[in-house]
Order: sequence, then structure tokens, then C-alpha cells
Amino acid sequence: MASSLSRRALLLGGLVAAGTGGFFAAGGQNLFYDVITEASAAVALDPVAAHKMAGAGEIILVDIRRPDEWAKTGSGEHAVRLDLRRDDFIAELDKLVAGNRGAPLALICARGVRSARENNKLIAAGFTNVIDVPEGMLGNSKGPGWIKRGLPLNKTP
Repeated sequence: MASSLSRRALLLGGLVAAGTGGFFAAGGQNLFYDVITEASAAVALDPVAAHKMAGAGEIILVDIRRPDEWAKTGSGEHAVRLDLRRDDFIAELDKLVAGNRGAPLALICARGVRSARENNKLIAAGFTNVIDVPEGMLGNSKGPGWIKRGLPLNKTP
């Protein structure tokens, strides 16, 4: 009886491991991020356009990831770093746009999950020119992301 249960547990474990491996090999990580990403009401820009527009001063690009993420990968060139977990996040965004909630404000995170969610919150808070960089820094099913596209990084803390 015990050996039968052990075999079943081993078989089940093997099936789970094989299924998980197959899921990720087939792009499952991107599918996972697609499932947990809410639809953003913001305009979308790919990282190339976001980089160009931020460099030209046409948008304010804000990297909303955590400080440990910035330290690991750097931020996109021209991006302002502002951890979205800060209690004063919206107040700091108001400072960045000098109180003009109609100024073009683009958010980028790692894979587009946090930026989509936060963009929706900003729209609800009265920001009217909100832009999403849905590929994020690391990419997802929407595209390879800032880093894999070879766009310049700011690695200074």
C-alpha cells in the first residue's frame, strides 16, 4: 500500500514537473503575465518609441519598479525612478508634472503588470495623458522589452 502511494506521488510529481517545464518552454511565463495583467486604459508605447520621446522631452518616463530591481538591471535612459510603493507616489508624480495632470506621463515596470494597474489608478485620480510601456524592461508576449531591444540603460543608483 505504501509503495503504491509512493509510486503515485512520484508519478504525479513527474507529471507536474514535466507540465511546468513544457509550460515555460512554450512561452508560458509570458502567458502567465498576460493572465495577471489587467487591461490598461492608457495609450501604449513600445520601448523604442518611449526612449525616443523621453529623450526629446515629449514624455516623462517613470520607472516604477523597486530599488532592488533598478540595482539589478538599471533603468531605461531618461527614466525617472519612482518606487510605486511609496505612500506619496501620486504626490511625487504631481511634482514631476508640475501639477499638470494633462502632461504626458509614461510608466514602465518589469513586465507590464504593475504599469497597467498603476496607469488605471492614475486615470481614476485625474491624470489625463497616461501612457503605458506594456513590454516593460524585461519583456512579455507583447514584445522583448527594453533590455532585450538593446536600448540604453542608466545603471547609476
